[in-house]
Amino acid sequence: MGLYDFTLYDVIRRNSRIYGNRPALLDPVQDRSLTFRQVRQAVDSLATRLQAAGCRKGDRIGIMGKNCIEYFLLYGAAAALGAIVIPVNWRLSADEAAYVLNDAEPSLVFADDDNREWVAQTRAKLKQEPRFFNLAAGRGPFDEIATVSADSDGFAPQPVTADDGFVIIHTAAVYGQPRGALVSQGNLLGANMLLMHGIGLTARDVHLNVLPMFHVAGLFMAFCAFHAGCLNISVPKFDAEQVVDLIANRKVSLMFTFAPILKSILEKQQETGADISALRTVMGLEAPDDIKAYQETSGGTFHVMYGQTETSMLASLGTYDACPGAAGRPVANSAVQLFNDAGRPVETGQVGEIVMRGPMVFQGYWNLEEDTAQTFRGGWHHTGDLGRMDENGYLWYAGRKADKELIKPGGENVYPAEVEKAVLGHAAVEAVVVFGVPDPKWKEGIKAVCRLKAGEQLTAGELTEFVGSRIARYKKPQYVEFVETLPTLANGDIDREEVKRLYGQED
Repeated sequence: MGLYDFTLYDVIRRNSRIYGNRPALLDPVQDRSLTFRQVRQAVDSLATRLQAAGCRKGDRIGIMGKNCIEYFLLYGAAAALGAIVIPVNWRLSADEAAYVLNDAEPSLVFADDDNREWVAQTRAKLKQEPRFFNLAAGRGPFDEIATVSADSDGFAPQPVTADDGFVIIHTAAVYGQPRGALVSQGNLLGANMLLMHGIGLTARDVHLNVLPMFHVAGLFMAFCAFHAGCLNISVPKFDAEQVVDLIANRKVSLMFTFAPILKSILEKQQETGADISALRTVMGLEAPDDIKAYQETSGGTFHVMYGQTETSMLASLGTYDACPGAAGRPVANSAVQLFNDAGRPVETGQVGEIVMRGPMVFQGYWNLEEDTAQTFRGGWHHTGDLGRMDENGYLWYAGRKADKELIKPGGENVYPAEVEKAVLGHAAVEAVVVFGVPDPKWKEGIKAVCRLKAGEQLTAGELTEFVGSRIARYKKPQYVEFVETLPTLANGDIDREEVKRLYGQED
């Protein structure tokens, strides 16, 4: 810990002194709450017990569960120790979840009781057996961390720096396997400062977190709100009726959403007549009609942004009304440019790859030195995303590069290569191309165009259920089309662009 270091645990201690008995965390499902002072006490107690269980700086701690107060506290205790959290997406299959844990090799894993069978299936596939604990006390089949004997009730902070790793978030599988993006405490705190300034966040705000804390937006928004001294309300899953009730009765002023969350909230508000005028700020990725309806209903502001896990969620930020359709302007503490394939900046208005450098850039991919070096080539983080910059400095997203094509159904990242691998696992399928198509509910849907082997028969329903049994169900195709032939290039490879042109429109 150096003279110029400031860590997440420093924020927890600072807020305990400044905000004291003000409410910090609220779990409306369990009807539990903690003040900022109680958060500090709980983090210290948990960190002490983690140490007694053998956790040291640099060790990994896995979490397999849904949003709850303990989830937040584990992040805080890990930060105090300099340990690294491995949050596992509970929508993954057991095979996918086991890959994440085998990749990071946590020494401790905390799991909740909501997905007991999934946890058991995942645990059976681990190469090394970590010690399992219940995420929430009294709920689950594992050990209780509270019963671990600690040498002292007081926690002695560890020599942690802002550059130390904080969380490994496994991004979508661009080449068939997910990559663990290592984000530091400094990355997180940098995002906090940008967001607090960019959206005018103060201690008077109330944040409702409907996104899971394994997701970069759910995690970063929760800790940004905590940093600002807000009340953090967290729910384990999205329920429109509950959310509208919380907005009205708890005066929720801030949310981050992905389509179709905002549409569902507005429909439930119209049905109930609830007052959601307190909701002054919504951030995220939503359809223009839903953004306008929200602003008309609540009088609030919708903030747009571009970012990814590797850029600590943010590379650009702004308001929707300032330039509808754009993703805001580059953030204040990072350099953002657009490069052509030769690694040179493109002219204003031209499309190029979005590249970035600065304190928001992540630390690299876990155990993937070559991938990290390729991503950081030339001293820039290459996002794999395309964009253009207009004459006023607004960034316009223009899709993924061809070699890193990405589909985003409802805010989740899905790479075609991963879905294609699962589809080709079916004995009846000879070839497939997977790509994104417009979808009225999720903004973008997943489509598979398949050629079957000679003499084989298969229905769309059978194929989607097969894929859903192999990988996370949100990755299975919503649309399937069987064709006799697939167009090819001169070298015999499938012509993906021609397939998308021929079959890319859904009624």
